[in-house]
Amino acid sequence: MFYYLLKYVLLGPLLRLVFRPRIEGLENVPAAGPAIVAGNHLSFSDHFLMPAMLKRRITFLAKAEYFTGPGLKGRLTAFFFRSAGQIPVDRSGKEAGQAAIREGLGVLRRGELLGIYPEGTRSHDGRLYKGKVGVAVMALTAGVPVVPCAMIGTFEAQPPGKVVPRIHPVTIRFGKPLDFSRYAGLEHEKAVLRAVTDEIMYAILTLSEQEYVDQYAAVAKAQQSAESGEKERRFPRAPLS
Repeated sequence: MFYYLLKYVLLGPLLRLVFRPRIEGLENVPAAGPAIVAGNHLSFSDHFLMPAMLKRRITFLAKAEYFTGPGLKGRLTAFFFRSAGQIPVDRSGKEAGQAAIREGLGVLRRGELLGIYPEGTRSHDGRLYKGKVGVAVMALTAGVPVVPCAMIGTFEAQPPGKVVPRIHPVTIRFGKPLDFSRYAGLEHEKAVLRAVTDEIMYAILTLSEQEYVDQYAAVAKAQQSAESGEKERRFPRAPLS
């Protein structure tokens, strides 16, 4: 109930009024039946904008940190995500990944839409990073189509670290559903999972026209953080006189 209250009364109309998002290819999202919507992830705003524009309800796998944050802000965030029916995902290891896949398959078995960001985390620089194979495992196991989705302009509207989004044109672009039925029964083959994931990421890339980096986003973030720390140690800022 709270999901539809947010979508049609509280949040959805406000998002449409403020961002006036341009929607392309909405007819590519199946009107009924299970499917995966796989998109790029540029901003915290992605969690609200894309679901608000879809005609169907969509359940996202959301990082567990959104459900465990401290203080009033953390409790409000957790309340929002739980009330909206989003599923917490622990990203700390292989077993956690398997749990996320089980949760996602449960959504698909109920005939619903499942939303997932194959990169696994938000892009820190606006580029598109290598996808994780969990999306392929779910698509092949459940035998469902994958609809690629590109969020365009949300990085500029709300880049990482910015709490209040700025007004910026946003486009949400859905591509034609990808059919992987030719790989039925091969969901345990690593080469097949990698090929399926790469095909999904290429479809997202074609829609978004981002620069692609053949590296996991989390690894790139860690490297950048380490390099920044090293520069800070080598070239400390001079104290203000």
